[in-house]
Amino acid sequence: MLLEIEKEIVLAKKMIEEAEAIIITAGAGMGVDSGLPDFRGSSGFWKAYPPLSKLGYGFTQMANATLFSLNPKLAWGFYGHRLQLYREIVPHKGFEILLDLVKKKNENYFIYTSNVDGQFEKAGFDREKIYEVHGSIHYLQCSEACKEEVWKNNFSDIKVDMERIEAEVLPKCNYCDEIARPNILMFDDWNFIDTRIAMQSKKFEEWKKINKNKRKVILEIGAGSTIPTLRVYGNMASRTLNTTLIRINPREPEVSNKSSIGLALGGMDGIEKVCKDFI
Repeated sequence: MLLEIEKEIVLAKKMIEEAEAIIITAGAGMGVDSGLPDFRGSSGFWKAYPPLSKLGYGFTQMANATLFSLNPKLAWGFYGHRLQLYREIVPHKGFEILLDLVKKKNENYFIYTSNVDGQFEKAGFDREKIYEVHGSIHYLQCSEACKEEVWKNNFSDIKVDMERIEAEVLPKCNYCDEIARPNILMFDDWNFIDTRIAMQSKKFEEWKKINKNKRKVILEIGAGSTIPTLRVYGNMASRTLNTTLIRINPREPEVSNKSSIGLALGGMDGIEKVCKDFI
């Protein structure tokens, strides 16, 4: 097994060396090495938020748009704590290695991530080359979508009672008196305003057109199958000409075709083994 994975690492490094363009896709597993909570399953979620286990709330109940109407203090207790956590977190060494890699590739890259934490921009990646497919906690919108407007989240009065996971102060919409909410695509979300991510998506599509005939590598890091957005894209793109998928995932490294490479490694460990001092 060890010999097999070493062979796959050598092959992955070769594919990166030959690539003319890099697509980095990153899921929740990318943030674990920075110290962010692992919400995998109810047990992982409740470990990060013990009071919610008593209430029987799991991730899908808390990351739910209806909660901002039913219990805005609880909704903002959850997202307010996450916002503070993401503002304080320092991106792990893997981000630096990836940044060095794309610089060696003449900065011909794009980030496609389901993470809402803003770590890629904080780590120094060009915000014009980042597609946050599920939105970002660092931007706000009206919870009732009174206008198709999204604005920078400068809310600083984040005081959360961690015994109850409730916010003491709630941010308000810039245009009406309703509660503001993060511009994140949640479960049961009919009011998500997609203007910001639509612009990011357009830039990604334009970049793909420019690089249509170039040899590309998709570095997929920590993208699980529970919310399979990134895995579906990686599987689909790897079937096209000039695109190789390198999937780094300690629990679900399986790939769907022979041209792809699956590595059962954690995010930072995989990045270091595959991207640092590549061939």
